[in-house]
Amino acid sequence: MCRVSIDLQASAKLALNVPTMRFDVLTLFPEALSASLDFGVLGRARARQIVDINLYNPRDFAYDAYKRVDERVYGGGPGMVLMLEPLKRALADVKSQSDRPAKVIFLSPQGPTLTQEKVHRLTSLDRIILICGRYEGLDERFIEHYVDEELSIGDYVLSGGEPAALVLIDAITRLLPGVLNKSESAEQDSFEHGLLDCPHFTRPEIAPEGRVPAVLKSGDHAAIARWRLQQSLGRTYLRRPDLLTKRILTKIEKRLLAEFLEAQQVDSQAPNLQNNQPAP
Repeated sequence: MCRVSIDLQASAKLALNVPTMRFDVLTLFPEALSASLDFGVLGRARARQIVDINLYNPRDFAYDAYKRVDERVYGGGPGMVLMLEPLKRALADVKSQSDRPAKVIFLSPQGPTLTQEKVHRLTSLDRIILICGRYEGLDERFIEHYVDEELSIGDYVLSGGEPAALVLIDAITRLLPGVLNKSESAEQDSFEHGLLDCPHFTRPEIAPEGRVPAVLKSGDHAAIARWRLQQSLGRTYLRRPDLLTKRILTKIEKRLLAEFLEAQQVDSQAPNLQNNQPAP
């Protein structure tokens, strides 16, 4: 059985005093995932024992000597489908590795699209088992009887569920306590409050491509916060106006957006905002 994990550091875990979240991933290509688990946010979270990530290959649970896990489609047609029995045996073995209850998620284009709100809800779980599809997908009976939820990361086609699994694990992990060096980092991310992130600048202050906005050098934290909120509102209006239709703006936010649009010489108003905004 292919199982990739990390040696747990008890001292780091005790210092952070946070529970370990466990991810178990069923994949035909564990190497495609393992190469990405020791770097950045995920590597730090594993070293701190905030997450425990384990990879299992369904081929290790196949019946024949060839480790075959796929078969032709009933009814004819192109492609192969992952077989029911190896997946069942693999999932049963994975569940037996821990007595903690697990939510089984199949990364599938037929599931609802992953959102930041959904990611927040998933952080409340102690254990998640992710199923990575390949070829034409899984035997439908496995999905109907053993999968709790299907999730999609977007309306496009991938060669397999491994990239989607990494996306989901990373999105969840960065929200767990103790992962990011500053808790504010996650709070300021795009989509965290239904808005896109504001622009960011660093040195040099003056470059041929432009200057850093003066307000960011003022030291006036209230003015900086106001500017950043205004930029987030304006950027969301210009790039993702659909997000504003889902958010009820406060009076201050509406005023900031109006000032932004005036400065940008944008005359039209955000679509459908008047139907869900409080009266000024």
